[in-house]
Amino acid sequence: MNRPRSRSRLSLGFFAFTAASAFMLVSVIDPYSGATASPYFQPAGDRFAGHKAQAVLVAGSYTNVVVRDKFTVGEKPKPKPKPAPVAGFSAPAAAVPNPGSAQAIARDKVAARGWGADQFNCLVSLWNKESGWRVNAQNSSSGAYGIPQALPGSKMGSAGADWATNAGTQIEWGLGYITDRYGSPCGAWGKSQADGWY
Repeated sequence: MNRPRSRSRLSLGFFAFTAASAFMLVSVIDPYSGATASPYFQPAGDRFAGHKAQAVLVAGSYTNVVVRDKFTVGEKPKPKPKPAPVAGFSAPAAAVPNPGSAQAIARDKVAARGWGADQFNCLVSLWNKESGWRVNAQNSSSGAYGIPQALPGSKMGSAGADWATNAGTQIEWGLGYITDRYGSPCGAWGKSQADGWY
């Protein structure tokens, strides 16, 4: 036996139909109603007459970065500017190093970088002061380690796993640090002379 539809069901259906029709009519008649950010939106009245529209200017630069899965794609970072060599600092002439010694290794690495005897002299003076050219030199107060007195010493691991015991590895790291920071051994020696550290 079929039951007659209840009055509340009919009322609910009528209300739903009316509401849906109203939303549809509003969209057809004025599709931009309520879209105040629309290019067609005009403020009511003359209260804004004579005022200029606001504008936003972005100064500086921006970076586009896209991350997908575990990869990040972005703009290539700008290289750091090379430091200007510090002029006016020199060191006394260094003696000819013993073959196979840390100083002999350093002299070859300095020459390979295109630096002359003046830069080698500055390096000898700098590392005489810092560590006495001892591979295992450790500063008791700061913990700086090795010939170049890296702080912490483990930073030298970027030049080789044997950083704690190999003079060549320590020298390679130390020359890279000096180049990045001061431009040359004489630049680092000048900093050391001026401030007591480099």
